[in-house]
Order: sequence, then structure tokens, then C-alpha cells
Amino acid sequence: MTSRATSRSHRVLGALALVGALALTACSSGSGGAGGGDTGDSVAARVHLAGTQIAVGSKEFTEQLILGQITVQALRAAGATVEDRTALVGTPVVRGALLSDQIDMYWEYTGTAWLGPLGNTDPVAGEQAQFDAVKNADAANGITWLAMAGANNAYALAANPDAAREFGVATISDYARLAQQNPTAATLCTAAEFPTRNDGLPAVEKTYGFDLPDADVAVLDFGLVYTSVAAREPCNFAVVFGTDAQVLQNKLVVLKDDKQALATYNVAVSMRTQTYAANPDAYNTLFGAIAAALTTERATQLNAKVDIDGETPEDVAKEFLVENRIITG
Repeated sequence: MTSRATSRSHRVLGALALVGALALTACSSGSGGAGGGDTGDSVAARVHLAGTQIAVGSKEFTEQLILGQITVQALRAAGATVEDRTALVGTPVVRGALLSDQIDMYWEYTGTAWLGPLGNTDPVAGEQAQFDAVKNADAANGITWLAMAGANNAYALAANPDAAREFGVATISDYARLAQQNPTAATLCTAAEFPTRNDGLPAVEKTYGFDLPDADVAVLDFGLVYTSVAAREPCNFAVVFGTDAQVLQNKLVVLKDDKQALATYNVAVSMRTQTYAANPDAYNTLFGAIAAALTTERATQLNAKVDIDGETPEDVAKEFLVENRIITG
């Protein structure tokens, strides 16, 4: 997918021209005027970014496209002129664009930054602690981290709902007990990497004190993991991503990581420090409001609107922003 072209509106003198401009805006896909600014009782109306020029990036998959459009629309509603450079392919590309000043900001995952570009081997336990570690480390690179959301697109263990009820499993501690007592009931479907990653199955087994036999781990193509656990064939449990729409589609029960064994991948804003320093209060206010509404459950629902219901990232982003009074409709 290629980057979307930036849409720009122009102030036009004269009553007839103004009416025409408003008509065009009303017929657009809802991104708002590039230099406009929101009005009414919204977060964007209280944030003043008129005269600010900012380039927004994102990666190319559904959740990132939605986050990118949330950002573009919110900034435009606050009066900024936004260059839409979303849909960049992969972490190295979008991170490289941030470091080389081709973009000013994008939403990144704390665990991705820590274990990827920042070059660490082991995750930091706890969502806030991981965020703080990334924020402190990236300061030396001229990058400021802010507005960590509750949305955590981490590895997670999930259960077929019937299996969860049958075996009384709601947490990974419950799962560990089942794995010790009845490993054939604890069968686990997973994609290839998880059984050997430092932040994968070895970390879970060590933290929770169990050792699942290899025979009870089914390594499948990622696309088959969700449908296999939904059918309970060949597994009752599966390794999933926390905000994947297929969790909802297959009505899976995500197990609580009650001992925080798995690495956290909370989404947060990573922004060029030079850009952030020009108006920190505005960015903290705007993106803080977005982050506060962006729980794991809500992010999963937004992804499902695109991946299952067929809505566009632009429309889903606008629905989210209006619903949470960040922009007006």
C-alpha cells in the first residue's frame, strides 16, 4: 500500500467560494481541513496548533493504519497542516523515517522498540516500567515518547471459550496448573517463533513453573492458529496477538497474564523531540486524550471494524475521535 496523498483545504475569500469550499469539505472522507481547526466542545478545540506543519507516519497493517488516521484527523482538527505519510512498510522503514526527519511522529509499540531498534535481548517486566525504559533510552536519539495507551498488542494466551469453561481457566496461572495436571488438555497452537523466543513460551514456563511437552505444542502457519483453536482441533489454547480482530471473530477468551511473564507491547507516541518541544502541552493534551480511550478491548474492536466489517481506516478513525469527543463530527 502506498502513502496517501495529503489533502489540503484552502481558505477562499468571497461568499460563493466559501460555500463551495464547505460543500467540498462536507463531501470529503472526513479528514478535516489542513489549516482549519475544530470548533465546539472537543479536545481538539482546546488545542491550538495553527501554523504547525507536521508529517505523520505509520506502518502498513490495520491497527497502524487506524492509528495513523486517528493522528492525522486529530492534528488537522487542532489546526495543524499535516502531511500524511502513513502506510510505510515495516518497523525499520518507519523508524528510519523518524530518525531522518522524514516524519515527525508515529505510534510505536514499547516492546517492539525495546527488543528491535534499541537492541535489547530481554523485555522489562511491567507496562509502565517498559515504557519508562524505552522513553529514557530513546531520549539520546532525539525521540520523545508520550501518551502510552492501555492497548497492548502483545503475545497473549487465549482459550476456546468452551475449553475455558470446561477446565476453569481464566489466567495463565490456571493454564499452568492444567498443563501440570493434564497436559493433553492444555494443547497449545502457535506460530513458529513463540516456542523459542526469550519473551515467548520459555518465559511463560519459567515464570509460571510448568513445562509443556513438545507433543502438546502444535506449530502452525499463523493463519491457521485462530481457526484451529476455535474448532478445538488440534488445540484448546492458542498464542494470539492481544488486539487482533480474530480474537473477537472467533470469540476467544484471552487469559490474564497475572504474573506478567509476557513482554508488553503498549502503543505510544514516538515523536521527534524537536517537534514535541515546540508545543508539549498541546501534544500531551491531544494524544493523552486519545491514549486514555485506547484500551486493548477498544483497539480490538476498531481493528475488527476494518478487518471483519470492511470499513476504511479513515472512517473508523473518525468514529473513534467523534465518539470520544476528541473532534466534533
